[in-house]
Parts: sequence; structure tokens; C-alpha cells
Amino acid sequence: MSEAFIFDAVRSPRGKGRSDGALHEITPLDLSAQVLASVRERNNLPAEAVEDISFGCVSPVGEQGAVITRTAALQAGYAETTSGIQVNRFCGSGLEASNIAAAKVKAGEADLTIGGGIESMSRVPMGSDGGAWPVDPRSAIANYFIPQGISADLIATKYGYSRDDVDAYAMESQKRAARAWAEKRFANSILPIRDVIGEVVLDHDELMRPETDMQSLGALAPAFAMMGQAMPGFDDIAKMRYPDIENINHVHHAGNSSGIVDGSAAVLIGNDVAAKKYDLKPRARIVSMASIGSEPTIMLTGPEFAAQKALTRAGMSASDIDLWELNEAFASVVLRFMDAMKVDHSDINVNGGAIAMGHPLGATGAMILGTVVDELERSGKSTALITLCIGAGMGTATIIERV
Repeated sequence: MSEAFIFDAVRSPRGKGRSDGALHEITPLDLSAQVLASVRERNNLPAEAVEDISFGCVSPVGEQGAVITRTAALQAGYAETTSGIQVNRFCGSGLEASNIAAAKVKAGEADLTIGGGIESMSRVPMGSDGGAWPVDPRSAIANYFIPQGISADLIATKYGYSRDDVDAYAMESQKRAARAWAEKRFANSILPIRDVIGEVVLDHDELMRPETDMQSLGALAPAFAMMGQAMPGFDDIAKMRYPDIENINHVHHAGNSSGIVDGSAAVLIGNDVAAKKYDLKPRARIVSMASIGSEPTIMLTGPEFAAQKALTRAGMSASDIDLWELNEAFASVVLRFMDAMKVDHSDINVNGGAIAMGHPLGATGAMILGTVVDELERSGKSTALITLCIGAGMGTATIIERV
């Protein structure tokens, strides 16, 4: 099998995912195309160099439907020979798309690919694509469906994380993100997004609240208590699946959960043939990739098992990893992962995460993959593991090594 290398990674800033957000006027097509065009221009690639593009998209309907990847590639000036695929593995889609791109290289199907993702949550709201999982009784009842916020509260309850614990984690995420921006740690990867007349509409992550403290977080009411405690409510369903739980402790709210944002990202991946042909410098090597299914009610504990599978496939242990990047869907998800994998807080999400900067569902996995490549280079460290929790109980993970 060929080695798969990461040559470059580009992302948009994250814009607030609502009608007054800075990226709301930018269509998903334009947002994707600007990122893709930047990858080609930054690396002086001929239009036909990239053979295939995989983009994650969690709500692939309306403006984000019809295999937006292919349409965006054409708009970005790629050749007609560049194919595109749209990938949906819920919140793990961007990393899964990057893993698919890497797998094509490893399998010898392509020499140069792009993985990435798009989610314009202000224009195509979360859940727009519908689906049987939460609404068809044959699925919802059989699988003890509860919304993700209740799942996050279930994790906090089952593993003993208090409101102070999750709020303290959220406050640290804000501090780290603010420091990362102040120290220009994202400068190599951020692409300012422009409108139709070429004016920059956003050049920074718009959602951040660096002034956040424990007092301001403590003033926020739990977001999922009402839907959980209705009679009958989702708390009752969770307790049917986990009868050892007497009562759900509702600790999550907007301040310690991932923010709704717009964003896109692209990661350039290829082999040594492409490196020589197009004068590309490998920055990191894809060591191992893994995807798993996990229990669908608690839902968000999958990263632990995906990480273990990726480590086993690589012949590595957790102690071999220098940096960890886990999407901050909810604070309790990261707290549980750190305990399960025995990861020190100083080694995970060192530049903040989705609690501070937001979670553009289909793009986040590719965004954090690029972030950790930059951080390995900045810090001089060698190895990193990137993972995300996923709806319906799944996880995906990737291990990389700095070249």
C-alpha cells in the first residue's frame, strides 16, 4: 500500500450559524469553492492534478444537496476530470471524508485527493434532511432514542461530572481559543471569506466569547431539562436503557456545548508520486484510521473505542500520542474521553475547540485535522490522534505523524 501524506490544510473562519452571522450571505457552494480554490492556488496545482474530492455534509439537501462537492470543484476551477463525493457520517463527516480521501491514496486508486467538508447551518438548518432514526417508532423505540443533549447529560450523570466540572472545561476552551488567535496559531490555515464583490466578510472565528467566566456560565439554565423531564420524557427513556441511573443531572447549556456555525475546510492528501510531480512537501503521514459503532442511546462515547481501534491497528498505545484532538460536542464528552483514555487535559484540544469556536457539522473533522497538523509543527511534537463523537452511537479516528 502507498503512504498517504497531508500536504496542506485550509479552512474558513467559523461564522455564527444564524441570519445575522457574517457568513449567512455566502452560499454553501461559494463557501466550499473558496476553500477548494485556495488549496489549488496555495500549492500551484494544475486544474487536473486532484483526482477526487470527498466532502462531509450532514444536511445534504437544498443548497447543500446534489453532490455539492462536484459542483464546488468545478466552480473552484478544477478540471472536469476531478470527481467529487458527498459523505454523511453525522458529526464525523469531515474526518471520515478525509479518511476516504486517504484510503484512496493508500489503495492506489489516486495519487492526489482532497478531504474536507461544508456545513452552512444558517442557510440549511440542522435536521433539514429528516431521517427515520429519531421519528420512526421502529427505530426510535427499538434504539431508545434520546436527543444528543440528553445523551451528554446522561454521560455527566453516569460518570459523575458536575455542573462546575463541565463549566470549568468550557471556560478553559474559551481561554485556549482566545490565546490561539492572539498568538496567530491558526494563521497558516485560515482563509478569509469574501462576498461576490471580493470584500472580506469574515477573517476570524466569530462565535468566541473570551470574556466567559464561571459566573456567566453559572447564570445559564440547563438547555435539555425541560425535554428530558416532561411526562413521559426523554429522561425516562434514558433510564429504561440505563436502569442504574436514578435521575439525570442536566448540566449542559449553550455555554458548555458546541456552537452552531457555518464553515468549510479542505485537506490536501497524496502519495510520494504526487509530491514529486507537483513539488509538494509532506507535512504529516496518515498512520491509522478507524470507524466504529457504539451504544446509540448514550451515543457520544464512541471516540474512546474509535481511538482504541486506531491505536491497535497502528501497533501503538495511548502513551505514544503527543497531542489529542476531540471535537467538543459537549463538555462531558471530552471529560469522559480524558478519563477513559487517561489523557491529561494539557495534551488535548490545546487551542480550544467547538465550545468556543463552533461546530460546522460536516466540516469540523477536517478543520481539527488541519489544526493539529499546524500544532504539531508549531510545538515540534510528533504524533496526534484526532477523533469525534457521532450521532446514533459511532466514532471515527485518525492518527497522524509529523514528517
